Amino acid sequence: MAHQYTFSEMLLPLLSTDEASAPPLPSGRLPSYIRDHRQRLRTRFIDGGADALPDYELLELVLFRAIPRRDVKPLARALLDTFGDFNRVLSAPRARLAEISGVGEAVILELKLVEAAAHRLARSRVIQRHVLSSWDVLLDYCHTAMAHRDTEQFRVLYLDTKNILIADEAQAQGTVDHVPVYPREVAKRALELNANALILVHNHPSGDPTPSNDDIRMTEQINAAATALGITLHDHLIIGKSRELSFRTEGYL
Repeated sequence: MAHQYTFSEMLLPLLSTDEASAPPLPSGRLPSYIRDHRQRLRTRFIDGGADALPDYELLELVLFRAIPRRDVKPLARALLDTFGDFNRVLSAPRARLAEISGVGEAVILELKLVEAAAHRLARSRVIQRHVLSSWDVLLDYCHTAMAHRDTEQFRVLYLDTKNILIADEAQAQGTVDHVPVYPREVAKRALELNANALILVHNHPSGDPTPSNDDIRMTEQINAAATALGITLHDHLIIGKSRELSFRTEGYL
């Protein structure tokens, strides 16, 4: 069986930067107190994983590679003060990150690399898996991919006859409180993939997963289109900041 990497294992290559390989500044080598601080953080992370570090120190580790010759603690603090927590920093839009003093292309690249690694890891745990028997893993993936977005995104998970996830596709992007969805396109794509069942997922950037009237109406339309084709709509999940809402559990389906 292929090794399932943890997030900490995927982050380790980012922590192995050779300080001496970076272009030297006029002032010379990195001050010893900064070198020592960086080494202490690396050691704590390697020994204890991500849980051994608070958000600002984990963010410092990511920033070390992008900024090898400066104390990154003030920048880590500024990013967290602006966006709230580690996950929101990683998922912040590039344009908003660039507004923070000290954030350049190198910093944005490192942040987006870690974000992409986290998404890919979470996705690998659900794709080609039996979704209904791995519901908690699916919810973790949805939160990783969508909970911290500041605009709405609508995704469709397509399942085969054994409820194995065969495709996960973003159907539409929207604004802070609306995303356009076309039931016929969802049904058409299900036929193209020979899918037998669907799970709808979208996020609410406000953090509150309570469905709107539009959410309920759209779900009813997709359910009707799917049913007419013999396709089952298992659920519609709305992902908030810290919790999710299931249409099936709440009686909307």
